[in-house]
Amino acid sequence: MTPNLSLILLLPLVGLLLVALAPAENTRLIRRLSTAAVLLAFILSIWVYAAYDHVAGGFQFVQNLPWVPALGISYHLGVDGINSMLLLLLGAVSFAAVLISSSIKERVKEYYILLLITVIGTYGAFLSLDVFFFYFFHEVAAVPVFLMIAIWGSKQRDYAAMKLTLYLAAGAAIALVGLLGLYLFSGAHSFDLMALQNHLALHPLPIDVQNWIFPLIVIGFGITLTLWPFYTWAPVGYAEAPTAISMLHAGVLKKMGAYAIIRFALQLMPQAAHAWMPLIAVLAVVNIIYCGLVALTQRDMKYLLGYSSCSHMGYILLGLACFNTMGLNGVVFLMFAHGIMAALAFALTGYVETQAKTRNMDEWSGLLACMPFVGTCFIMAALASAGVPGFANFAAEILVLFGAWDQYRWLTVGAVFGLVITAIYLMKAIRLGFHGPLNNRLASLRDTRTMVDKLPYALLLALLILAGCLPAVILTHISTSTKTIIESMH
Repeated sequence: MTPNLSLILLLPLVGLLLVALAPAENTRLIRRLSTAAVLLAFILSIWVYAAYDHVAGGFQFVQNLPWVPALGISYHLGVDGINSMLLLLLGAVSFAAVLISSSIKERVKEYYILLLITVIGTYGAFLSLDVFFFYFFHEVAAVPVFLMIAIWGSKQRDYAAMKLTLYLAAGAAIALVGLLGLYLFSGAHSFDLMALQNHLALHPLPIDVQNWIFPLIVIGFGITLTLWPFYTWAPVGYAEAPTAISMLHAGVLKKMGAYAIIRFALQLMPQAAHAWMPLIAVLAVVNIIYCGLVALTQRDMKYLLGYSSCSHMGYILLGLACFNTMGLNGVVFLMFAHGIMAALAFALTGYVETQAKTRNMDEWSGLLACMPFVGTCFIMAALASAGVPGFANFAAEILVLFGAWDQYRWLTVGAVFGLVITAIYLMKAIRLGFHGPLNNRLASLRDTRTMVDKLPYALLLALLILAGCLPAVILTHISTSTKTIIESMH
């Protein structure tokens, strides 16, 4: 029996419909329905990941239903080693995000409806092998984020929601122009990714056409990935968003940008990739160092994590510019590792903020004394972000750096310096927030008590350690798919 990919979309959709029909005042039922929906989708994503045959490679469990044949649009789902791992990432983060949403007390029904729409859209984007449906689901995932920040966000929520929306809408519009150009000039008369790959392998786009379509796709989706200098929406967006949205956006949604660049830019326009990606590699290192230095000045924990997230996207961009299997393996691995780590860090920060009513690290002093579990998890998340061996981030980043060394030696040195900056600001954050004398005002704060309270943090931390200690399992799963993409680029 093989997994049915449509069920991954259907399960949260059914949960959404049941939540919509539930009485608004029955918040316990709403939370349970939402939790069950994302848990079942998570379990199914684990099944897909485990059932994928990495030896055979290619797209598996494919479902293809023509939708608008005249335009070459079809409901086409499938997974390879890359997006099956992203499904696992989304499943884990969305389950943890729903569990930590118990702190939401107002307009609970609307909150979970929007959260489930975001989850459905993200699953759809990762599963789609049709450019039209990828873009459609990409927008479905993005729209609720604006509403959730504007309604349940912090003090500057209106500004944050508007800035995030303007940037991401601009990026989506730029990417749309590039995708339409790809459709119109390819000659395949199809939005189907497999049809485009097969056609362009035999009839590549003229290089002058590639050279204007490629940057539109890379910049458009690069804005989602926080490509410098188009990153400024992200720190304020993450800081003012409700915790679950900070987890989903920083952990998963921005990875859609990297995924789209791999699928639609690198794989379909390799000649333009070789012309443009060295410039992207330079911008990647600017991402790493500049955003890391800005993070170094922060006192607000969510802003620090926001700038740190932007900085670490530079390693993904650098890996995309390597044109070798090692670098692309590192990119896919880092998409997973950073996604889990970022979700964990934002979840822990949200837990402390809910009780302390502040994100200022100077006012968090000594929290390890009254919150040993939360404090320990945060320290381990920080060590993972700093690239300490034993965590998934180390294995992923070392692959990116080794992959980049031959082509971008000096840029790689700059990227290594970025890891030093990361270690400095994270160790400073740990010292300010969790060590030192306990702030008397916070002495009454309580740690997580029940296993249910600890579950989302323990799950994410376990995945970081498991992937860090057994990286070969991850690399074996993705390597056939990444090797195929690299071979298509040469």
